[in-house]
Amino acid sequence: MNPDRPIIKKKKLPAALWALTISAFGIGTTEFVIVGLLPTVASDLNISIPSAGLLVSLYAIGVAIGAPILTALTGKVPRKALLIAIMILFVIGNGLASIAPGFITLVLARILTGFAHGVYFSIGSTIAASLVPEEKRATAISIMFAGLTLAIVTGVPLGTFIGQHFGWRATFIGVAILGIIGLIASIILIPKNLQKGKTASLKQQLKVLTNRRLIFAFLMTAMGYGGTFVVFTYLSPILQEITGFKESVVTIILLIYGIAIALGNLIGGKVANKNPLKVLLWMFAAQGLVLLTFYFTVNSPVLSIITLFFLGALSFATVPGLQLLVVQIAEKELPGTEDVASGINIAAFNIGIAIGSYSGGLIVTSALGIESTPWIGALFLLVTVLITMYSIRISKNRLK
Repeated sequence: MNPDRPIIKKKKLPAALWALTISAFGIGTTEFVIVGLLPTVASDLNISIPSAGLLVSLYAIGVAIGAPILTALTGKVPRKALLIAIMILFVIGNGLASIAPGFITLVLARILTGFAHGVYFSIGSTIAASLVPEEKRATAISIMFAGLTLAIVTGVPLGTFIGQHFGWRATFIGVAILGIIGLIASIILIPKNLQKGKTASLKQQLKVLTNRRLIFAFLMTAMGYGGTFVVFTYLSPILQEITGFKESVVTIILLIYGIAIALGNLIGGKVANKNPLKVLLWMFAAQGLVLLTFYFTVNSPVLSIITLFFLGALSFATVPGLQLLVVQIAEKELPGTEDVASGINIAAFNIGIAIGSYSGGLIVTSALGIESTPWIGALFLLVTVLITMYSIRISKNRLK
């Protein structure tokens, strides 16, 4: 056996996965922590809250645009070298944010960091899958994405606390330090001779956008996460205004919600290893039912917490399955486009977040009110279930 071979066939998961997870933690923290810092940033830079909100949406646009385009342009770069370059870009972006003299500079720093985010998660998924045997690929992807979910549990609350007490610039310095730790871990733990596979031509890569199975997989991602973020974006005010919890209690509930997200992500990875499409159908259906249930339990402190735990567990449980599905389809139908397809799926996640957040905002300011966000989110999941059922039908027809 070649000792340099990157594919690990032993039961023990490779240490390289933890390097990916550490970096994902830093990237996840910088994506979501800005939500808690908007009032602080707005006050310090003398801008309105809606203007500060562009730091969230423009970051997502940076991810959505940067993921597929930059992933395609860097297809021939060795994987380890690219990972290291991405983490350096991430550190630079957060460093610039910490010393930004004004709002425009801060926006540009966020977009730059968004580029790093998009490429990292698109190639990180394929790298994670290549490090383990085929039957553990979704598990490996879920471990990498666990860094993102753990960021919601610990990184975001801690970053918000630092920003509120020491200034928002201190938070970005802290995130840059996380990036340096991820960079060092990547240099030490990521193997040099990662499986690269064939790199498709630009013409072949563009076919990703015309492949019917991939298009429906991207739609599943966008609509599924659109439904999640219709509610997630406004979860804190829902719990305070509708359920009646105090702000201090809401913080604890959000922590529980985040723990459920982390658990669901890992479980979702394990169950999606063999047949991700079939598992995704049941998870999307369950998530839709739980969202609808939340509409009826939101007024009860006890029942709402129980419902939220299940909602949290299901919200990110589909991430590894969706990423694995996209990689599998690309491998079979468009070999060499796996990284690009993965990058577009990362863009689909962020498009879903933007759609869900925007839709939630429209609902909150309409006659329906904030209490209607759960059942609207459930409608998003209903559409996602229908898309998934059609995808299963397409998949079966391809096998005939």
